[in-house]
Amino acid sequence: MPIQRLNHAVLYVRDVARSVAFYQEALGFRVVNSFPGAAFLQASGSTNDHDLGLFQIGAQAGPSAAGRSTVGLYHLAWEVDTLTELERISAKLTEMGSLAGASDHSTTKALYAKDPDGIEFEVSWLVPAALLDEETLAGRSHIRPLDIPKELERYGAQTRGGVGVSI
Repeated sequence: MPIQRLNHAVLYVRDVARSVAFYQEALGFRVVNSFPGAAFLQASGSTNDHDLGLFQIGAQAGPSAAGRSTVGLYHLAWEVDTLTELERISAKLTEMGSLAGASDHSTTKALYAKDPDGIEFEVSWLVPAALLDEETLAGRSHIRPLDIPKELERYGAQTRGGVGVSI
């Protein structure tokens, strides 16, 4: 039985309330369960019991050294269904001062941001399999700056992304 998908992620954070507020405002997550020092959040379009667990370890916690001096998780990635939604989230993350970058990976259009603890995450829209052409597939080895208006013109504002589809 092969793995089907990631069900949820759990993060250690300095302040659960601050992190909950961030993920609610930035990505529209909602709290489905909590207890002192912990919260479990669900994405608005999800059918998972929860998509993100947050456990508080306190203000004294040092920054993650993952990727700089230790091994560890680089980032989490969530998919959106339309480029309109990607554009909306880009504006929200920019407004919050959290957007760290935006890349066109040819088959994936991605935003990169950091939460209040500096934990990086990605929000992406995947080109639907039916719209993958030779040019798009050949471009996967090159990372370019993301131009959302150009992608909206090419694929349409309401074209549903290839949720979970990667080639």
